Amino acid sequence: MGNADLSTIARLRAVQTRSISPENFDGSAGGGGRATEGTGAACARDLGAGWKISPSVDIAAGETFDLASIQGPGKITHIWITTHKDNWRTLLLRAYWDGSAEPAIEVPYGDFFCSGWGEFAQVNSQVIAANPHGGFNSYWPMPFADGARLTLENLSTVSVRVYYQITYEIGGDYAGLGYLHTQWRRSNPLEYLKTHVLVEGVEGAGHYVGTYLAWGVNSNGWWGEGEIKFYLDSDEDYPTICGTGTEDYFGGAWNFDVPGRGYTEYSTPYLGLPQVIRPDGLYVSQQRFGMYRWHLPDPIHFASRLRVDIQALGWRSGWRYLPLRDDIASTALFYLDRPTARRPRTPTADDMEVHLGTAPVPDLGAQPPRMPD
Repeated sequence: MGNADLSTIARLRAVQTRSISPENFDGSAGGGGRATEGTGAACARDLGAGWKISPSVDIAAGETFDLASIQGPGKITHIWITTHKDNWRTLLLRAYWDGSAEPAIEVPYGDFFCSGWGEFAQVNSQVIAANPHGGFNSYWPMPFADGARLTLENLSTVSVRVYYQITYEIGGDYAGLGYLHTQWRRSNPLEYLKTHVLVEGVEGAGHYVGTYLAWGVNSNGWWGEGEIKFYLDSDEDYPTICGTGTEDYFGGAWNFDVPGRGYTEYSTPYLGLPQVIRPDGLYVSQQRFGMYRWHLPDPIHFASRLRVDIQALGWRSGWRYLPLRDDIASTALFYLDRPTARRPRTPTADDMEVHLGTAPVPDLGAQPPRMPD
């Protein structure tokens, strides 16, 4: 799955590279830097055309903006995008393949880039990099046979400014490649004695390639005893793949707790716990965590069906497991042999919301300012 494979990087290929940004909305050859109006026009008034006239776009409240519309076959190879952190859970990112009316990707903007809590944490992985201060990068290969459309919907009450660049290739052979899909779900809180579902209802052949969890803890003690389970093909009551604990699945051990240091952040090419948000004794009252696991050298293959869930378990007295009622938001990624699949209902702004900043009221100090109605 690695798209930065050094063993093949020197191989010459008869493809063309294109890029879509606010300086070249359609990615046309020779079409960049021609803007005469845009968000930078006033700043470039002494310089003229070609001098950063249109570096970004403003998306009005309630508006859906087309980031990219690409015709024919191709493959998206890189996305760079940034906006203020207060927008990370108010923007909804979608991707449509081959002219489909339904999106294959529908996920809060921040969660797609391992940043579901609206606070920055460095992510250093092969397919997602989050860099200071909110420079988000995706290297997930996104092939398509007959067109691609990427959009951002602004579910907030204010206009937001977004900078972006989407790089893709055309002219290659993309036959036999799967379409990238996501499923995003939030349990807030998780129902008692229920598992948190990451994926369900998926039919077709493909392989599961990634998990990001934004996990908010609602009780004292360790919270990660739960197992992740992959139900493949004809599995019903029992899964083919069963994990041994939450921190184990994300490549850690023993509660992520380094003696003397407590929870310890890490970020590696395939797995990480890049974010630990600690209570501040005032309005930031809960422990919150961000974790990712990319199945790049070890994709989980299925031939006809896929379901994935995870338990939330802590401890009660007598060394007994305690089913937890935590706030869990998951982003699951998989490649499928078709451009559309069953997906959860579209989340609302309230479904996605996390408390902005550290003030008693989320709107206080938010950027852009969010005034009372």
